[in-house]
Amino acid sequence: MPQVELIDMRTEFLETRKQATFSRRLLEAVAHRVDNGEQTIILLNRRGFSSFVACRSCGERVQCMNCSVTLTFHRRDRRLLCHYCNYAERVPTHCPKCQSEHIYFIGVGSEKVEEELHREFPKARIARLDRDTASAKRQYEAILQGFREASYDILVGTQMIAKGHDIPNVTLVGVVSADVGLGLPDFRAAERTFQLLTQVAGRAGRGNLPGIVLIQTINPDHYAVRMAAAQDYQTFYEKELQFRRMMHYPPFSAMANILVRSEQQEQAMRLSTELGHFLTPAPEKIKIMGPAEAPVPRLKKEYRYQFLIKAASRTALNEMLRRAQTFARESKWSATALVIDVDPLTLL
Repeated sequence: MPQVELIDMRTEFLETRKQATFSRRLLEAVAHRVDNGEQTIILLNRRGFSSFVACRSCGERVQCMNCSVTLTFHRRDRRLLCHYCNYAERVPTHCPKCQSEHIYFIGVGSEKVEEELHREFPKARIARLDRDTASAKRQYEAILQGFREASYDILVGTQMIAKGHDIPNVTLVGVVSADVGLGLPDFRAAERTFQLLTQVAGRAGRGNLPGIVLIQTINPDHYAVRMAAAQDYQTFYEKELQFRRMMHYPPFSAMANILVRSEQQEQAMRLSTELGHFLTPAPEKIKIMGPAEAPVPRLKKEYRYQFLIKAASRTALNEMLRRAQTFARESKWSATALVIDVDPLTLL
C-alpha cells in the first residue's frame, strides 16, 4: 500500500497567509513527478469552476429558478448550471438584486483545479475527467486510455477517477479537499468519505515504483479522514458502528424517509402537517422525526418536506408506511405527492 500523508490546510494558511488550493507539499510532489516522467492523479469531488456566484455589495447568491440551490459556475461553457435539474443561465454582469457590478466567484471545482495546475505547470500535459468532460462512455474511455498510454502527466477529476483504474505509472495521488462530503446532512457522510479516500489512495503505486498519497484537509482529526490515511478499516468500522448504535441508525434500526411534495409550498406544508397529525403519537419502538424541510427544500419546481422514521423492527415500520399510503390515498393526494424510500441511500 502507498504511504499516506495528511496535510492540515489550517496550518498551511497560518504559515503562508494565503488561501491556496494546493499546499506547498503537494505542489513539490507534483513537480517531482512531472520532472521524472511519472504520473499524478488529483481528486476533488466537486465539478465546475466555482461553487457559486455572489454579489460583494449585497451578498445575493445566484440560485436555480427550479431548486433551492446555488448555481455552479462552469467556465468552459461560460454558464451557471444547476447540478440537480440541469437548468442553465448566462453569467450575470450585474447583481440581479441590487444591480451592482461587483460579482465574484466563490469555491473551487475540478475545472478550476485543472486551470490552476496549468498555471503552476505550463509544460505538463493535463486531462480532466468528470461529468462535464466525459458525458458519454466513449469520451470517458478515450481520456482514461490517453492517461494509461502516458499521453498525460496529470489527471484531474471527481470520484470517477477514484475507482478501479490500474495505471502502474501513477506514483502520486493528491486529494485537494478531503472534507467536501463530511458536512452533508446524511448519516452516511463519514462512511462515504472513508470509502472515497481509501479507493483513490489505492490508485497510487500499483506498479514497480512506490506511491504516495497526499490528503489535504481542514479536519485532520476526524476519524474518517484519520482512518482512511492509516488504511485502518477495522478501527473505522468500530467507530462508525458506535456512532450508529448511539443514534439508532442502520444497521441498528430499520429506517425510511417519507417525502411530501407539491409545486405549491402552502400545499406541501399542509399535506405534511396533516400526515404528521395522522402518524402521531408514534407506536412503541418507532421514532418519527419531522415533518421538516428537506435538506434541498425545493427541487425541480417542487417543494419538499420529509419525515425520517426509525423503527426497532421492519414489521412495525412496514405497518406504519402502509398506514401513510392508505391515508394519502383516502385523502385523494396526487400520485406524486407522497414518496416513500425504505433504507434510503441518501437523505438529501
